[in-house]
Amino acid sequence: MTATTWRALLKGKHQLSLRLFLLLNAFSAGFSIVSPSANTQHFTAPIIMVLVISLSCLLWQFINKKKLININVVSLIIGLLWAWHIYIKVSAMPVVDLNFLIIALLAILFIGSISFINNIQAFFASCLPATAVILWLDHGENWPRVLYSVVLPGIGITIQHIIQKRNDNFTRRLMDKLLEEKETLNDLSMLDPLTGLYNRRGFRNRLDTILALGSGQHFVLLLDIDHFKAYNDNYGHSMGDQALTHVSAAIRDAVRSRDVVTRYGGEEFMILLTDIDAERAIQTAERIRQRVYDLKIPHLFNDDVATHVTASIGIAALEHSDIEEALRQADTALYRAKRQGRNSILISDSLLPA
Repeated sequence: MTATTWRALLKGKHQLSLRLFLLLNAFSAGFSIVSPSANTQHFTAPIIMVLVISLSCLLWQFINKKKLININVVSLIIGLLWAWHIYIKVSAMPVVDLNFLIIALLAILFIGSISFINNIQAFFASCLPATAVILWLDHGENWPRVLYSVVLPGIGITIQHIIQKRNDNFTRRLMDKLLEEKETLNDLSMLDPLTGLYNRRGFRNRLDTILALGSGQHFVLLLDIDHFKAYNDNYGHSMGDQALTHVSAAIRDAVRSRDVVTRYGGEEFMILLTDIDAERAIQTAERIRQRVYDLKIPHLFNDDVATHVTASIGIAALEHSDIEEALRQADTALYRAKRQGRNSILISDSLLPA
């Protein structure tokens, strides 16, 4: 999960809370118009505004899903309108009806607590205006009951808010850890576990980047350890793995940091020399061959070339970003180097003078 996905989840959570708040307010406003809780006028300016604003914002949310409405501002505006509505209704009563005040407050608290269970700011923005008006209209006679009605859900939402915050932080840390592990696994999937060099997948990834830059001339080297099957058969695969590790380190030390060294097969390596001319590419190939020779890894079954491990190399130019053709030419040159005595370097026919 990326940071973008996380933001999308938070956005969805925000929209869901707002839509629920608007829907409940629209329903409550409509119900208050149809069946008012006090024997006074059905229609008031604020109740009409609550209905219109709620329905308009709901429609806007469905039309423009990418644009967020400020949930705290909307909850405060609707909270103020409900407070104004309560004031108008009570002002029209001959005697203050405590039951009406309590029912109105509980309705507002219910909507706020259901909609904003994880948003303490929006909850108080929607509830405090009506609470203040009710305390003023009641002249403070029932202030413990009114405050209890507000404080109880407020405490619950505050605790839930703290718990949710901790859960969100834990989820973010877990996501970051998973992303780090994913990146590590991606890196490992592009590396050969024995030598630490790129595998074919890793090479393709680097090649795409290098070709996208499009600078300079590149050369492909295919290297094969001479008589390596005989080495494995007589010294064992464990010693063979050690030999591969030493050879891969020698190759890596013989090239530049920007060159790409790949374990192409069992005992075959492929080196992409980037931004280099033909003469220096041949010099680099010779340096690699000499470094492998200088390892002095005993190989008594290689006695037609030497008594230790050697390597043969084929070289080809990478032209027109055609890696398959470059590999084909390098492989042909490597095959010729093998047939002509091993422990040698041969260039592809395309690099020979006309």
